[in-house]
Amino acid sequence: MGLPRRPGIWLWRFPPSRWLAEYQPSWLLSDVVAGVTLAAYGIPVSLAYAGLAGLPPQVGVYGYMLGGLGYALLGSSRQLAIGPTSAISLMIAGTVGSMADGDAQRYFQIASLAGFTVAALCVIAWLFRLSTLVKLISDSVLVGFKAGAGLTIAMTQLPSLFGVGGGGHNFFDRAWAFSAQIGQVQYIVLLVGIIAVGLIVLGERLVPGKPVALGVVALAIVAATILGLPALGVPTTGEVPAGLPTLGGPALRLRDVEGIVPLAAGCLLLAYIESVSAARTFAAKHGYALDPRQELLGLGAANLAAAMGHGYPVAGGLSQSAVNDKAGARTPLALVFASITLALCLLFLTGLLENLPKAVLAAVVLTAVYGLLDFPALLRMWRLSRLDFYAAAIALGAVLLLGILQGILLAALASILLLLARVSRPHVAFLGRIPGTNNFSDLARHPENEPLPGVVVFRPEASLIYVNADVVMEAVLTRLGQADPHTLRLIVCDLSASPYMDLAGAQMLHKLHGELVGHKIGLRIIGAHGGVRELLRADGVESKVGRLDRTTTIETVLRADPQRR
Repeated sequence: MGLPRRPGIWLWRFPPSRWLAEYQPSWLLSDVVAGVTLAAYGIPVSLAYAGLAGLPPQVGVYGYMLGGLGYALLGSSRQLAIGPTSAISLMIAGTVGSMADGDAQRYFQIASLAGFTVAALCVIAWLFRLSTLVKLISDSVLVGFKAGAGLTIAMTQLPSLFGVGGGGHNFFDRAWAFSAQIGQVQYIVLLVGIIAVGLIVLGERLVPGKPVALGVVALAIVAATILGLPALGVPTTGEVPAGLPTLGGPALRLRDVEGIVPLAAGCLLLAYIESVSAARTFAAKHGYALDPRQELLGLGAANLAAAMGHGYPVAGGLSQSAVNDKAGARTPLALVFASITLALCLLFLTGLLENLPKAVLAAVVLTAVYGLLDFPALLRMWRLSRLDFYAAAIALGAVLLLGILQGILLAALASILLLLARVSRPHVAFLGRIPGTNNFSDLARHPENEPLPGVVVFRPEASLIYVNADVVMEAVLTRLGQADPHTLRLIVCDLSASPYMDLAGAQMLHKLHGELVGHKIGLRIIGAHGGVRELLRADGVESKVGRLDRTTTIETVLRADPQRR
């Protein structure tokens, strides 16, 4: 029997205590199968992403193995799978190189320090309840960011696929360098890569949810060994050290590495957005509650564990989580079994990876990032909302031009600016009577509505705050300037679409009242929400415009107008 759930008991704040209390023996086999399947999926992907990050291939496996254990301890999702991701790997490659100044050992240490720093930032974000901040990044910006990341990652892998050196610091530099080297293509390397891409794509269509990439990797190793591809000049991964990682703390301090905190903040932003998005998908599918704030601790534990094994920042991802879910994962115990499987591979099977062609790893990455390119969504934004499209385009261009880290930071800024742009220029509806009724709606949208003689009713369709109060005031004064000054006697402000107001909004109403008093025009306010009414009373607006309550409507104001015709 499980423990009775009582929110006051601290043990229930420890996620494993919840799902272990509900654990059924019949789930064990499903979790074992899911863990082994996830490990089979993770081996080729982690090897490829470690290479993308500029780190030894075994480091990627360390991230999958240790990161999964850490997340299983504190994460709230039961299907989320944790490991290196393409975007974070590219961010490490594009940022750590300049910090390390060509020192390979320092490069390795800085990448590990980034993992420790992400873990620390996760704890800070959890303490200050900052999980809501990621909502500032809109879905439209994420579409552009992911497309830019996908194109950038693809460009980093094309040289390996074609057997050329590559180079460059951003997408355009890499594209230029690649085009200049296209005449140096090694056709046998290209052939290996194209066959690998074709087999992965075909296999994923024929047997979706299965570790197709692992099968292709195994086939490539056998073919390279039998055909002697390394002797023909096909680059391979080379020796992968056997054994488990040694655990330890950071070799460097934060003050030893300039720029480590922005790098870690960018990794955390990427990791949290991607992880929570994937986790919510599976929580909704299986009908359990996800705690977004707890996910910060889960990611923190995952990154701490990965960093202690000298790995680099990890995150949850939709693709590996989908593999975990389709294989039957019922609880995070599947991550534990995946880690055990990976540990056995590190102990006994690393020798098999020596002849793995790098072109095959490039194929694994290219097929994995294909899903990031959602161009139909960009076209849909262009048709439906140009503002969203421009925000996505800014994010896409920033990633292509500046790189992953600067791109995600600029994408976050673009989201905030997009939000401010929408809030700062709200639509101000001027209302007319719907014919034959006592209801009112926007005259601009419904020209058939009946105007109200001598009365202007306006409804700001946003909260009235400092960024838009002047805009609303200007729109109202412009409309009053178009009205007949001899017949205009009453202005009605409908605040039903303004759930919040700050002092700037209240001052705008004070100013409007002052403008109207000089022309002997009345001002009434209706539809104000509770918090807004309290502010208007405290600031003295109610004493100028009349009683504010929940029941007054446009119709009751018009009926009470002594000059109504």
